[in-house]
Amino acid sequence: MKIIVPMAGMGKRMRPHTLTVPKPLIPIAGKPIVRRLVEDIARVCNEPVEEVAFIIGRAFGAAVEKSLVAIAESVGARGTIVYQDEPLGTAHAILCAKESLSGPLVVAFADTLFKADFKLDSSVPGTIWVQKVADPKPFGVVRLNEQGQITEFVEKPETFVSDLAIIGIYYFQDGAYLRRELQYLLDNDIKDKGEYQLTNALENMKNQGTVFVPGQVTEWLDCGNKDATVFTNQRYLEYLRERGEKLVADSARITNSVIIEPVYLGENVVITNSVVGPHVSVSKGAVIEDARLSNAIVQTAAVVRAVNVTNSMIGNYASVVGQPADLSLGDYNVLKM
Repeated sequence: MKIIVPMAGMGKRMRPHTLTVPKPLIPIAGKPIVRRLVEDIARVCNEPVEEVAFIIGRAFGAAVEKSLVAIAESVGARGTIVYQDEPLGTAHAILCAKESLSGPLVVAFADTLFKADFKLDSSVPGTIWVQKVADPKPFGVVRLNEQGQITEFVEKPETFVSDLAIIGIYYFQDGAYLRRELQYLLDNDIKDKGEYQLTNALENMKNQGTVFVPGQVTEWLDCGNKDATVFTNQRYLEYLRERGEKLVADSARITNSVIIEPVYLGENVVITNSVVGPHVSVSKGAVIEDARLSNAIVQTAAVVRAVNVTNSMIGNYASVVGQPADLSLGDYNVLKM
């Protein structure tokens, strides 16, 4: 089994947090989004993952590439780095990893997480994971027949087709077949809304007789902007607590403070005279003093002092002192009130 992770986008809706790191490396419950994604997919696969191919921009840099290879190795796989130099659509992004498109594989876009209680059925030709949404216009959607098979793929429908949105995770029994269909789109300049779309390749495969079935997740968690990411952190902490995972590092130092679970506290976190939680993730080396935090993400080595913070993201090495209540503060910033 292989995992293909397109993640070359700049994450503009997550600025200022993506000015210094790519969006998929923002932490959820102490681990980067993309690591959570890869681990969750590996958990539902019925066979070992042999390779994880990350499709990135060249500007991400050597340190990011090294961390991505380490993520692949953490699930026992080989990490491969490939580049997408132009944002030409989802089909183009996946085809950038053409050397890895063979055998059974999962394609997973790195801005979504999920909660699931299933095992991947590798006996079917293809599975497209979907979730019902109130407004399907921003998504690719699928239509089903009476047998529960997918009969139509539509990218961002302007009129109602279906409320089953594609969440960005796909299983293909034959990666080489997918590669040929993606290449066909580029060779014949077949675009939808100005880009080469994966949904067009899926439609072609379906028309040639490939049977795709919908997969269902228990919960779909988006990381598209600050508020969505903070909510995803909240839900993921609940999910990890249900699984019984350890969320507080042994080296975390807590003095005269109240911790309201679920809370993630990383290595060498220092919390003094504070109330932290529920639904707070604090990364390694961060310092919390005389503060009240709930529903927040505090990243590496940040300092939070004498504030009441909720629904917030505070970046790496940032410093917050004062009275703000709803923050999105990027890396290395200092805010005093």
